[in-house]
Amino acid sequence: MSSQVTLPRLGQGMESGTIVRWLKAEGDTVEKGEPLYELDTEKVTQEVEADASGVLLKIAVQEGEVPVGQTIAVIGEEGEEVADAPEPKAEGVDEAPEEEGSRAPARDEERERAREAPAAAEPAEPQPATTTDGRVKASPLARRIAREKGLELAEIHGTGPEGRIVAEDVERALAAPAPARAPAAAPAEPEITQLTTLRKTIARRLTEAWEAPVFQITMSADMARAQELRERLVELTREGETKPTISDVLTKACAAALLRHREVNAHFVDQAVQRFPTADVGIAVATDRGLIVPVIRGADRLTLAEIAAARADLVSRAREGKLQQADLEGGTFTVSNLGMYGVDQFIAVLNPPQVAILAVGAIEEKPVVVDGDLEITPLMSLTLTCDHRAIDGSVAAEFLGTVRAFLEEPGLAL
Repeated sequence: MSSQVTLPRLGQGMESGTIVRWLKAEGDTVEKGEPLYELDTEKVTQEVEADASGVLLKIAVQEGEVPVGQTIAVIGEEGEEVADAPEPKAEGVDEAPEEEGSRAPARDEERERAREAPAAAEPAEPQPATTTDGRVKASPLARRIAREKGLELAEIHGTGPEGRIVAEDVERALAAPAPARAPAAAPAEPEITQLTTLRKTIARRLTEAWEAPVFQITMSADMARAQELRERLVELTREGETKPTISDVLTKACAAALLRHREVNAHFVDQAVQRFPTADVGIAVATDRGLIVPVIRGADRLTLAEIAAARADLVSRAREGKLQQADLEGGTFTVSNLGMYGVDQFIAVLNPPQVAILAVGAIEEKPVVVDGDLEITPLMSLTLTCDHRAIDGSVAAEFLGTVRAFLEEPGLAL
């Protein structure tokens, strides 16, 4: 008995995803839990596993954007006949039945053109390209042709329903005289880079964060004892194990402090504050695709060695583009460390719905007066950004003071 493979909802608020490539071909044997295809969502590109075993009888959608719940493939027994699976349907466009036979790109293109034909056959006045949630409306074939030819969809007028761009619109733009097309970039012209899906998500979330009434407080921590602890732990690290870093000590200190100050270990959602019993600490990681914040779960219950191993795994997979959606969800607090770049101090932008984020600067040796004597001390700047709707200044000061105390006497947090 065959089973349909539908596009899953991998996170709250996910309405669609983009199939990047299939890891199996039609006719291949598939085991349940085996990676089946790569899917691009707002946050990550990840492998999606098969939810059934059998033979991949049919791939209904080779690539492109697909709504959640859409059938994209069929898995069944070898030799089993499969009815044509529904393909993505454009708004207001009737679908033509898919023919049996080869799945070659040429046949895919013919089917796509057949689906577009009813809308494109009637004379239509070109309309400015319309968008849905910041995305230009266009058929999958039109998107592919535009991508291959280097055309920007936003510059093409669509003749489909509601200004939707179809393949013929892209071809007309390609055939248009030079003045009608976008001029070639001259040396003096600025280079324009369209935002990726991830950067659009970052932009949206930063805009949401900017709407929150926030405040910042800053303290400096004496890192002498923390550095000594880290050096001792490195000496005890066995071959093949991850060497702890100052960031790992900081994560442990924050996790321990969060359980003492539950008001900071919280989300602000729908005019209510949700406080959590465990510290799931997000760590900001810079990647080629943009800033990503994977989460170390239950950091309050982990040893420094376990935190170091979890951090190394998350950072590695983040930079290789192999994070799963679950790695990025559910964080209760975020740490952003730019100390390795030589940054003395900075202010981090809130990561909604979290109510606080800690910005960490470089450790610098500075003169400090201790009991009337001048001493050189390794100091690290800690700047806490807080959502004032959930946290008052006194609560923030007490939390940051606890973090500082744990860094200056790490044994208190262990």
